[in-house]
Amino acid sequence: QVRLVESGGGLVQSGGSLRLSCVASGTIIGINAMGWSRQAPGKQRELVASITRTDDTDYADSVKDRFAISRNNAKNTVYLQMNNLKPEDTAVYFCNLGEYVSGTYHPYDDNFWGQGTQVTVSS
Repeated sequence: QVRLVESGGGLVQSGGSLRLSCVASGTIIGINAMGWSRQAPGKQRELVASITRTDDTDYADSVKDRFAISRNNAKNTVYLQMNNLKPEDTAVYFCNLGEYVSGTYHPYDDNFWGQGTQVTVSS
C-alpha cells in the first residue's frame, strides 16, 4: 500500500520561504512521476509542480520562478521549495503519484495522495 506523508507547512509572512517534504512508503519514488497540488478554501485542486522519472520539471504559471520541485531517491522523498510566497499561495498542499500522458502530468486517484500540509501566507 502506497503512503505519502507531507510536512513542512506553516505560517509565513509574504515574501518568505518554506520547504515542503513528502516521504513515500510502499513505492519507490525513483520509478514514479510525482507532483505537488494545492487546494485553497472554496477552490478546486490545482497542480502546481511535477517531476518526471528523469527529473524534468513542470510548473503552473502562478508559481513559475518561485517554486522548485526536487527529489532525493535515497530518502524516498520529494520536496517543494517555495520562495517569495504570496497570500494567494495560502492552501493545503498535497503530494501525489501520477504519470505523464502526452507530456502532461496526471495524478493518480486519491489513494495515491497524501493527507496534505497547510501553508498560510500572511500579508
